[in-house]
Parts: sequence; C-alpha cells; structure tokens
Amino acid sequence: MSPIVVTGTDTGVGKTVFAAALARALGAAYWKPIQSGLDDELSDSETARALGVRQVLPEAYRFAHPLSPHRAAELAEVVIDPARLSLPIADALVIEGAGGLLVPVTRSLLFADLFVRWQARIVLVARTSLGTINHSLLSLEAMRMRGIPVLGIAFVGEPNEDNEATIAALGDVKRLGRLPLLDGLDAESLAAAFAANFRVGDFA
Repeated sequence: MSPIVVTGTDTGVGKTVFAAALARALGAAYWKPIQSGLDDELSDSETARALGVRQVLPEAYRFAHPLSPHRAAELAEVVIDPARLSLPIADALVIEGAGGLLVPVTRSLLFADLFVRWQARIVLVARTSLGTINHSLLSLEAMRMRGIPVLGIAFVGEPNEDNEATIAALGDVKRLGRLPLLDGLDAESLAAAFAANFRVGDFA
C-alpha cells in the first residue's frame, strides 16, 4: 500500500478520528508530521494510539500553541526545516495534515506544497453540514490545480445525502463513505463504524 494523506476542508472536521480508523483498518502506521496545540488533553498521535492504531510514528515537530504551524513555530522560536518532513517510511502509512490544504507550514511553504512533493494519494475529509459544498469543491480544485492525486472524499457527520452527492458529482470525486458521529467514541466503536461505512479495498 502506498502512503495516503488525510487532509480536511477545515480544522475540526474529524481528520484525526478518520485517519486513525483508516490506519487501523489498513494495518498501516500513522504519522502526524507537525502537531500544534499540545495544551489539549491528547495530541492527535496520542488520540490515534488510543483509538487502536498500533504503530504511531513520532512527529517531526511539536508545538504548544494551537495555531497554524508557521505561527506556532515562530512563537516557539523554532525554524521548521522542510527536509525533516520527508516521508518516514515508503508504504503502509497514513499521514494526517493540519487544518486544510493551504495551511502554512512556514512563511513560504503550504501543506499543499508538501503533498505535491510526496505525491501520495489524498483523502479529503469533509463535514456534511452547511458550508461543506463550497469548502469541499474549493479544496478539490486546489488539489487538481497542483496535480495532487485525489483518492476520494470521506464525509464525517450526520447524513446529508444531497450535500454528499452534489460534492461527488460537481467535484468529480469518488465518494468513499461517511463516518457517523459516535457517542462514547473508542477503538472498538470506531472500527465497527468504519467497517460498516467504508470499503477497505477503496484505499488499497
């Protein structure tokens, strides 16, 4: 399995939960290259481990402030070296980005630029709620303009058939499935929800 990047239309759309579910289902390692916001209860890597991912690779950078990586690094007086953001392994890897495609890594480097360098397949994670059509189509357009390979779109949230179908049709993108919001989220409930709503073969 070649590496897969999980990015989102925005921050807080459910990337970490989806990425953890995907890594576990594929038996892949999980990697969050840059973690901002260590004041939260769990980092994204710790969340992935708690949700059943067996191999969680260490972040290249960890910052306390819950800000875009470029600003969090500046406040920490750290210069992010793009060379440290090369893929740590060549296959069986799920990578979680930060925020969306155009989030700055440095003052001159976006996450989208890293995705171009990696040439890994991208899964776009999107909400199902109001605003998702615009955010999703803009994200898909930005990826295609840069030649980033799009594997498909995964939705997170309550069912919204029209929003999901409209994005898939107008965005000319494979609709991978929808992960429902789970009460009492844990490794077992997440694995069951992923298995019920996604086909592992679509990510092979």
